[in-house]
Order: sequence, then C-alpha cells, then structure tokens
Amino acid sequence: MPRPTSSTTIQRPDLGALVYEYVINAADRGFICLDLLPTLDVPEQSADYPVIPFETLLKLQSTARAPRGAYNRGDYEFETGTYSCRENGWEEPVDDVERKLYRRFFDAEVVAALRATDIVLRSQEARVAAKIFNTSNITQTSAISVEWNTAATCTPREDVATAKEAMRAAGQPEPNVLVISKKVFNTLLLAKQVTDAFRYGSVPFEIQPFEAKKRNLAAFFDIDRILVGGAIKDSAKKGKAISAADIWDDEYAGLFRVSSGGPDLREPCIGRTFLWTADSRKTS
Repeated sequence: MPRPTSSTTIQRPDLGALVYEYVINAADRGFICLDLLPTLDVPEQSADYPVIPFETLLKLQSTARAPRGAYNRGDYEFETGTYSCRENGWEEPVDDVERKLYRRFFDAEVVAALRATDIVLRSQEARVAAKIFNTSNITQTSAISVEWNTAATCTPREDVATAKEAMRAAGQPEPNVLVISKKVFNTLLLAKQVTDAFRYGSVPFEIQPFEAKKRNLAAFFDIDRILVGGAIKDSAKKGKAISAADIWDDEYAGLFRVSSGGPDLREPCIGRTFLWTADSRKTS
C-alpha cells in the first residue's frame, strides 16, 4: 500500500478551514486592516499600475455635439504607482510527542494553527496602522478644539461633519468609514452628545451589543461604517513584563474612502492590499 515519505507534506483541510474562519472573522478580534485596505489580486510579484488622480474625475467637460459632428472624447491622464509584494508568514512546529502529550488538555495542532494566524494578522495590522495613522502620509489633517475624552463638552458630531465638509471642499472623495481605536470608541460611548442622542431609544444604548453600537454611532456621524481597531501589541522583549498598547493610535480618528473591493482601479479609495495570486495559494 503506498504511503507518504517522512518529508512529504500532508494536507490538513480541517486546519485550513479553521484558519479561513479565523481570518474571515478577524474584525471581531479587532483586526480591521483588510476592511480598510481590501485585497486586489495581481498576477505579478511586483509591477507598476495606473493611478488616476481624483481631480481628473471631477473636470467639467463639453458634452455637446454639433450636427454631423463628433462627440468629444476622454483624454484624461493618469500617473503610475508601483507595488512589490513581500511574503509574510509564521511557523508553529508541533512534534508528534507534544501532540500526544497534550491531547488530554487541548488539540495542539489547532492551537498552533490559530496562534500562527493571529501572529500574521497582528503583524499586518501593525504595518497598516503605522502607514494610515501617519500624518506624513495623509494629505489633509485637522485638529479638534475639545478632545473626545472630555465627555461633558466635546462635540464629536460637529468635528466629523466639519472634517467631511473640508474634504468635500478640497475635492476629495466623500469618506465612507471612520477609523478609530477601541479606546476612542469606548470614550465616545461616554460623550454627553452621544448619550443624549440615544437617550430615548427602545433599547438603552449602554446595553446594546457591540455591533449595534457601531451601527448607531455610524448613523450618528452620518457615515456608512465605523471600523474599530481593537488589536493590542506588546512591545516588550521576550521574558520581560508585558508592555501593552493599542495598535491603532488613540490620538487620531481617520475619515477615509474605502474601496468596494472590486478590480476597478479608477475607484477612489485610501488604498488596497496587493495579493500576488501565484504565491498566495488563493483559488477562485
């Protein structure tokens, strides 16, 4: 009877299903980077791609046609960007001895698969947060007069409305998400302006589930979605006392236009995650 050699890789679709489910529900664990920068499949590891400036989509063009004449044609220009995909991963070896030793307590292979997935997601989250919540990478920023942790007098609704109007006046695409850390989210729940707005709801705002609170806050700010980055990082070295902090900086709140996830590069958005399909083992 044929059997694999000791060096043959044995496929584990059961573990693959667990990892897939973990990634799909990553936002429930505070990982929001793929909601903010959806993946775009690319056939090459690195290449250039067209970048269409948003202002070219706003130009008023003459659409009139004279008798026996021709319609004017589009001649917009585009810029060129480049991408270069880098492989990221993590290994969690499980020896057969360890698997058998601990099986009375837990499935070591399941734990290893989920732990490796969590490490990859946390690393990706930190890279994206460092780029997005970085004023040198954002074209327009503004400060608020009263910080949102001053519950009695802060005015988050007006702050967001003012920022949205400033973006519109600058010819930027209308934002469809507000990105905040879990700490800022919890702070907003205590703001008097927020609690007053939901005081007379059928279900007290304070006891609503997390997703319901996000939906209500999105409606409060007149925006499609609120992305709450709840992932934590430990910056201490191995063996040292934990030094925990939010991956998403609580000094910022970001208004962005997020891609619908389609392949149309003309769609204005904050950015995308380029996924090299030849190396990602992704199948359609």
